[in-house]
Amino acid sequence: MKFTSRKDFLFTSLLLGVIVLFVGLIFSLIYQGKDWFWASLLVFAVIFLLLWIYFDTSYLLTKEHLIYKSGPIRGKINIADIREVEANKTLYVGIKPALARKGLIIKYNQYDEIYLSPNTNESFIKKLLELNVGIKIS
Repeated sequence: MKFTSRKDFLFTSLLLGVIVLFVGLIFSLIYQGKDWFWASLLVFAVIFLLLWIYFDTSYLLTKEHLIYKSGPIRGKINIADIREVEANKTLYVGIKPALARKGLIIKYNQYDEIYLSPNTNESFIKKLLELNVGIKIS
């Protein structure tokens, strides 16, 4: 089952702010008559990366794996290795293919953890528990 990432106001406003700032920078360089080609190439690459992450963040639960992707960040976790899920928390360091706060911290293997923000935490947890009833929810 596929889940898209929830997009909160903070991330969306930061994304729009960065895009407006970068486009303004390019117009400023053009107005000043400076060489703007290489700067604009770099700026548009950053904007492309941000938009790719924004529109392509999702999670897929199969019978054996939790597959996540967020732009160029991709990976999969064996559902049998998941030992705990913390709901409505925010992880500030580590792997975070997410676009919102108050998501899920998924702990797997011995010390690994990842932060996800599906549209609804409850339905994601429900589906995850259908696949592995041994997961501790906190």
